[in-house]
Amino acid sequence: MMKYAFFLGCNIPARVQQYERSARAVLARFQVELVDIRAFNCCGYPLRNSDRNTYLLFSAKALALAEREDLDILTLCQCCYGSLKMAAHILANNAELKNEVNAFLGKKNLHYQGKARVTHLLTLLHRDIGEAAIREKLKTPFANVKIAPHYGCHALRPSDIMQFDDPVSPAILDTLVSLTGAKSVDWSQKLECCGAPLMGVNDDLSMRLTAKKLANAKASGADYLSVACPWCHIQFDDVQKEMEEEGRTEADLPSILYIQLLGLAMGISGRRLGLPQNKKDICDINTFIAQ
Repeated sequence: MMKYAFFLGCNIPARVQQYERSARAVLARFQVELVDIRAFNCCGYPLRNSDRNTYLLFSAKALALAEREDLDILTLCQCCYGSLKMAAHILANNAELKNEVNAFLGKKNLHYQGKARVTHLLTLLHRDIGEAAIREKLKTPFANVKIAPHYGCHALRPSDIMQFDDPVSPAILDTLVSLTGAKSVDWSQKLECCGAPLMGVNDDLSMRLTAKKLANAKASGADYLSVACPWCHIQFDDVQKEMEEEGRTEADLPSILYIQLLGLAMGISGRRLGLPQNKKDICDINTFIAQ
């Protein structure tokens, strides 16, 4: 049995609860124990470019809490993954800053040592659980459904620190999509930004970036987008629905979280995976299940 401190971050509990729900349902089938640490807070991502030390303190607190339980961290969010990995790298190479952070953490009876590893859900599935174990759990694989995999930005770069996948030609999500029986579609906009970081700053530009990606994925033959980042899912789900209402896109390309896709192929019900919480209707994806 594998055991992790389960780091949900901010967006998943507030806006993408189906991501947590589906991850718990699927990982339970693989005997992965998820430990909830109530003292976890924001990873600090929103502050990375405005107050680096506060960002580092937030991330170090999460890492220290996991260390206190002698656990590694599992995260579902690319932004959280990138923030925690980057913070661990910075603190490992700056003893003075690490001491400063620990001075603050000491007020909460915490101490960051640098022992806790940070793992993303996709890495857990692909590397630690493995393709063979996943195949054994499949009950209703897909047939003829075409999926455009979207990687997101923060898990890929800087690659020497993230150690997630090849930043120029990643394959982990393509491989995991193919394991479900679905066809992974190659599309030229796969690695471009989804536009989410610009929402609330320049909504027009954000939506134009999203529309460009949606059009490209649709033209490449995709029936659905599959993502593994809550920010990207919100952009392709909530924001795409808003864009349709404003006449900004006609792609009609629903987004499904990868873990939901895998859960369906494993025979887990759509309701248990939180599919009704997705804004874009994807109920007809069941028509692609191999009979």
